[in-house]
Amino acid sequence: MQMTISGHHLEITDPIRDYVTQKLSKLERHYEQITSISVILTVEKLVQKAEATVHVSGGDLFALAEHDDMYAAIDALSDKLDRQAIKYKEKHRGH
Repeated sequence: MQMTISGHHLEITDPIRDYVTQKLSKLERHYEQITSISVILTVEKLVQKAEATVHVSGGDLFALAEHDDMYAAIDALSDKLDRQAIKYKEKHRGH
């Protein structure tokens, strides 16, 4: 699985990169056919945004999370993508 992490108005430090990698690597437990993940972390005035596009075989999953704290936004993003991956897997298992 290839992971690309970029920042908009934010420098990606090693602790942030490690945290994102740790959180999003858990997606492979739910769905094994992930080819790549693209993560964009954005800082606006009072809002920290984390968005990700997960490329899987047969489609893409997208999630966006906003919070006052970047780490909380990454947590929310991870939870959303977990739910989407489980739903996608269940949907395509029967076909």
